[in-house]
Amino acid sequence: MSGSVLEALTLSTAMKCAPHDGCSLFLRVKASLTLHEGLRGLEACSMSLDTQETQCQSVRVPRASRRLQVGQQLQVHFDCFEVSVAQSLYVTLRTVPHFCGVQLDQRYHVEAGKLSYSVDRSRKVILVQVPESGGPDYYVRLCLKWFTCEDAGAPVRVTANGVSRRVSLPYKQELSCLCLEGWSATPDAVRIQTCPFEDDTETLWDAIHYHPGSQELSWEPACPMSGRVSLCWRPGPGPQCLELEQSGRPAHSRVQYPLVDTQPQLCLKFSTSLGFPVRCPFEQLRFPALPTSRCACVTEARRGPPRAAGCSRPPPSLWVTPQRTLWWPLW
Repeated sequence: MSGSVLEALTLSTAMKCAPHDGCSLFLRVKASLTLHEGLRGLEACSMSLDTQETQCQSVRVPRASRRLQVGQQLQVHFDCFEVSVAQSLYVTLRTVPHFCGVQLDQRYHVEAGKLSYSVDRSRKVILVQVPESGGPDYYVRLCLKWFTCEDAGAPVRVTANGVSRRVSLPYKQELSCLCLEGWSATPDAVRIQTCPFEDDTETLWDAIHYHPGSQELSWEPACPMSGRVSLCWRPGPGPQCLELEQSGRPAHSRVQYPLVDTQPQLCLKFSTSLGFPVRCPFEQLRFPALPTSRCACVTEARRGPPRAAGCSRPPPSLWVTPQRTLWWPLW
């Protein structure tokens, strides 16, 4: 039998919903074939590449139809393979009986649907277009994607028979881990996510706080990240910032530095999975400084590291240890 008997194999997914059983995702297989007298039917098989589980279905062509329609092209549909989101499949289509070399095969990856949206930055809202499912109601919410997606606002329910399927969701900050999540109002429904600000990380580095009373400088990540944070000293214009010894802290949780003076050249240096910026919180007097010291201090220019000065003010908790000889102000 010629291999041209099987001419096309098309794969897609469809959602099937039952009134009491909820909705399930199914693989739809479409095939084109030219009817041959020796062809009694077709068999389609779907194998999961993750579990090696195989499902097969077949259709039979009655003998009377084979004789009357020999040489005609037919369309055959298989739509009863239940699948799940993110599943990788290997689909084969063969004749019954099986003839050597007469077979079609194709790999297929089951993808989740996508939410259409637009961002209105002036009003700080995300406008979401809920997909037409033709089934039950639909939920949409904003969430912060940590180990799970934590609520960043109440879910909005869109009814199936509603006039408008457009939802407006307000947000506070443009965070890289702020995501949209949508799912059907059925038990154990598959949830789809998309993160509008995934590439916007600048807001993460600005969450620096300083308490003048305790002289505590702190920073806390608003999104999950790995890496470290440290204090550094910027000797002059340019990107160079010399890290202070023993000031490194893990970046995955709140970072605190006690007894920090408001020096314009004192900065925070980030070395994380989301970027490597340097932020100098006292450069533009964002935070109020303590009153000037009651003792008289004199500035001298000398080579080498700073030495202790004869003042009654408590010494800073962290000192700069230069990697090479520089000109340092002596306070």
